[in-house]
Amino acid sequence: MADHPTLVKPPPIDPLKSSIENVLELTELSAIAPDLYTNTRPLWHPPGARGIYGGAVIAQCLAAAQRTVPSNFTVHSMHCYFVLAGDSEIPVMYYVEHVREGKSFATRTVQARQRGKCIFTTTMSFVREKSGGQKTINHAVPLPAGLDKPSAPNGEEEGGSPFISHRIEILNKDSKNPHEKRTRQWIKARGRISEAGGHQAHLSALAYMSDSYFIGTISRIHDLWRFGAPSSNKTEGKESTLSEDMAQRDAYVKKLKEFEGYSHDLENTAGRPEIGMMVSLDHTIYFHEPRGFRADEWMFTEMSSPWSGDGRGVVTQHMFAADGTLVATCFQEGVVRLKEERAPKTSKL
Repeated sequence: MADHPTLVKPPPIDPLKSSIENVLELTELSAIAPDLYTNTRPLWHPPGARGIYGGAVIAQCLAAAQRTVPSNFTVHSMHCYFVLAGDSEIPVMYYVEHVREGKSFATRTVQARQRGKCIFTTTMSFVREKSGGQKTINHAVPLPAGLDKPSAPNGEEEGGSPFISHRIEILNKDSKNPHEKRTRQWIKARGRISEAGGHQAHLSALAYMSDSYFIGTISRIHDLWRFGAPSSNKTEGKESTLSEDMAQRDAYVKKLKEFEGYSHDLENTAGRPEIGMMVSLDHTIYFHEPRGFRADEWMFTEMSSPWSGDGRGVVTQHMFAADGTLVATCFQEGVVRLKEERAPKTSKL
């Protein structure tokens, strides 16, 4: 296994940039090929997860594509597929393809590759500013009423994450119909995104955060136990022993359980049905107001699921600026399988 999660040694953290800008920084590899990029810094592998955090790859693909379009073109849609689990131990290479150059629209496809294989692919469409005409047809889903922006920090605001998440209680939690429930949170990038980052940095930050707790909505609205014992991974940024890795994972999961309201039942003594496998398959973002928000100011997200079945589930998400502007609508489908008891092996004798 490779010992270097980046192709070149990462530079020092830039204090003039926000945490999320540093996390998503790209290194251009024009000496090797045009429109080729790689991650500048190691990517986060959540403890117990199958691979690197999907939001990082989504956001870096967007960041790479944004470098290849004129400054007056802005992304309005992004359609992604997770192909293989990303390995945080080796670099990710981002290949940007110019699919179309039009007067009003431009199309880019980006492949994220490791070990010569595609781990993630996305196609994005960019639109020229103010190309919709002088008169437009307008409507938008409103921000739910009765919401207050967070005023005091809670557990999820602590730690080294590049964004802050403030979860609030599930809406319609007692409904017998899972499709009527809504999971909700306030999120924002930690710190202040630099002026040099432009609107592109805010869009990349939104893309990063859009994958937060997304497919997990299925487990929450069905009250499923999703804290099994997945494989361990190395502690980011240092060599560690297996016992250190597992200790880190256990502490992370304990904090997650408590934050999700299971502090009274950390070991699932209630016997909730347990998730056996939950991974994202695809991810779509429609950017409605790509230059009308700041990702370092509070945004409200509300998620619901219209359907689950056959080992899969679909989740929708609305993302609002605090002033009520509908910033983006997202969709995600993922594998959601319950843990099944394995039949005991019979002797061959």
